[in-house]
Amino acid sequence: MPQDPTTPPPLANRVVVSVNPNAGSRSARERVLHLRRLLEAQGLETEIVEALDNAEFLAKKWHSQGRLRCLVSVGGDGTAAELVNRTASGLPMTLLPAGNENLLARYLGLGDSPETVCRTITDGKLIHLDAGAANGRIFLLMISCGFDADVVRRVHDSRTGHVSWRSYFKPILKSIRSYHYPRLRVYWDDQSGDAADRSRPSLEACWTFAFNLPCYGMGLRLAPRADGRDGLLDVCAFRRGSLWHGLRYAGAVWLGRHEGLADCTTRRVRRLRIESEAGVPYQLDGDPGGLLPVDVEVVPNRLTLVVPSS
Repeated sequence: MPQDPTTPPPLANRVVVSVNPNAGSRSARERVLHLRRLLEAQGLETEIVEALDNAEFLAKKWHSQGRLRCLVSVGGDGTAAELVNRTASGLPMTLLPAGNENLLARYLGLGDSPETVCRTITDGKLIHLDAGAANGRIFLLMISCGFDADVVRRVHDSRTGHVSWRSYFKPILKSIRSYHYPRLRVYWDDQSGDAADRSRPSLEACWTFAFNLPCYGMGLRLAPRADGRDGLLDVCAFRRGSLWHGLRYAGAVWLGRHEGLADCTTRRVRRLRIESEAGVPYQLDGDPGGLLPVDVEVVPNRLTLVVPSS
């Protein structure tokens, strides 16, 4: 009888807990140790590692042997994305949220207590979701180019340890003073996969977002219909650039009215390319991604996640 694709292999009794010691505003050490005690009480052999290379090695080895129950990412969305980039499609992963936003964990209905995570690992099910790729790097939630990516870059450059919301205050002020909202040229292929006309952009904008899942910071829903199972990315772009327009756009998003703005464009695509004459940064899942240009595409069924059975 073939194995149920929503359940782990029958011999899977190993768990790798990969801890990002700098995630969030405080250490998750006590929760991690409590999670290991709970898992071992359920008969699951559990290894806690901080070095990403070690987590990658153990997870790949036990997955190839059919013994990996789950790779647990302890950190925020960026930590989870880093682990996905280091492991192959099909390797099961779940999260013990320890970042500032934890957007993916919230979207999946994952709790942050060791008891809840243990119950998910022992009694949960496997689901498969799309991911995105930006210049070959996997992202889970979204990519954005513009003011917010400039802030993310500044936070990363000044980071020395745990990051809290206070860590964003000075970078935001610096971006307000110095970011010039350069024009972005956006090219996309339509939903059928037909290539865009590369001789002229599909759109010019000052803010561009592409979502695999409907998740963004502060609860803002720029792409409320983004679906990780439809094989598409949801693009949201705003054409005007200034702090005033940014506040206007944020207010419209908060009220759920941005798609009705004359200078807002939304589209569902399989691929897109974003360019600019200036060195514009982009961010992936809240971490710096690099500078434009960037080629973006959806990667169907790239993610295997362990979620609560309900």
